[in-house]
Amino acid sequence: MLARVDARIQDLLSAEMSRWAAVDPRVAVPVEAIAELVGAGGKRLRPTFCISGYLAAGGSADDDTVVAAAAGLELLHAFALIHDDIMDNSPTRRGVPTVHAHHARVHAERGWVGEARRYGEGVALLAGDLALSYAGRLTNGLPAPAMEIWTELVTEMIIGQQLDIALAAELSPDPDLARWVAVCKSGRYTIHRPLALGASIAGRPGLQAPFEEYGVAAGEAFQLRDDLLDAFGDSAATGKPAGLDVSEHKMTLLLALAAAKDSRVARLVADGKKGHWDAAELRAALLASGVRRDVEQQIDQLVATARAALDTAPLADDWQQRLGKMAEQVAYRDR
Repeated sequence: MLARVDARIQDLLSAEMSRWAAVDPRVAVPVEAIAELVGAGGKRLRPTFCISGYLAAGGSADDDTVVAAAAGLELLHAFALIHDDIMDNSPTRRGVPTVHAHHARVHAERGWVGEARRYGEGVALLAGDLALSYAGRLTNGLPAPAMEIWTELVTEMIIGQQLDIALAAELSPDPDLARWVAVCKSGRYTIHRPLALGASIAGRPGLQAPFEEYGVAAGEAFQLRDDLLDAFGDSAATGKPAGLDVSEHKMTLLLALAAAKDSRVARLVADGKKGHWDAAELRAALLASGVRRDVEQQIDQLVATARAALDTAPLADDWQQRLGKMAEQVAYRDR
């Protein structure tokens, strides 16, 4: 079914590139940017959880509605990544230049007029908007209950991003708000809502409660792992620069927890509000604070919560075990 999802995306983007390139090659540039990002890899987590929720609810493998919904989720993710990379000033994604960085370089190399950065960001904004439009096209035939979940998913992700950039601008180390961002922008969007979407398409609304408990816990564990990988991981393995969150003042849940625990981290964050942000020293303080160990323990607890949420859920076949394993895979994906 995941192969069918990729084929659906490729068919859509290929048709769109042919359609718009016939007008003028420059018109197809944002479509090409989406296709290159999707083709560069990625874990396909959101389509995987959507299809898993559908099959765990007893859905038939030959249904095309869930394939379209899962393809829509992956294009929604492309929209989020392209815009997120602009906001985070990230130069790479999946081991290659981000859309805005690539097109800024094209502008500079060809000696075009205007500001290269603004041109690159303009192309990326349009590519992200187009990816969102294509996601909507793929999901416009969803049944009404599933469409409600889709609409909520899209809204939550965008609202979570707004709070994310607000906390970064204000440098507010608030663990409760940072957790809300992690759950809303990542946890629900990555795991809970895709699972719920799949179950809804399968006609099993009774699975919404256990899927929410499972998805929120596994999703928070996923985001905490993301924070750890950014702060302490290897950029060669992650495909994006290490330490980018700290460099760009992102008030991640990891940083908020460390500031609440460690006076040195709290002082460095406070200094950042005065214009003295030292990313290298802050990363060293994070490592010395012991927050990494605390967060690993929190991830363990969240995985246990996710697994327990499915103990009595009426799932098809062996999906309790399979979803339990998937929670471990997203939480411990650096191992």
